[in-house]
Amino acid sequence: MLQLPHQPLQVAPVPSQRAPAREDQAGPWHSEAVCRRDEAGLFFAPSKEPTAARLSREVAAKQVCAGCPVMVECREHALVQPEPYGVWGGLTAAERRVVLARRRRRDIELAAAPAEHIAAAG
Repeated sequence: MLQLPHQPLQVAPVPSQRAPAREDQAGPWHSEAVCRRDEAGLFFAPSKEPTAARLSREVAAKQVCAGCPVMVECREHALVQPEPYGVWGGLTAAERRVVLARRRRRDIELAAAPAEHIAAAG
């Protein structure tokens, strides 16, 4: 049975809105995606996939993403949509849910911060 070492979720900072279109390229961001050359099955789970197989497949998909020139754009697309399945921008669906929850908490804290600052100053 394949055992993978536990690694904490590492999320690259991404802007809260979709990154602007890449002006240095003629086509949309996904035309430059490395995964366009790989089989989609690497990025999306087959039905009833065993856990060990899923983890191994996700690691392989993330390795492809790590070398992709449009990884940040892909990740942001998946967060903005939000894409409910598959590996996008180096994150699984579960990891994207964590990022979205952190963003929501951050946005709430930032919205509350000015009110707390005014109350403390008064």
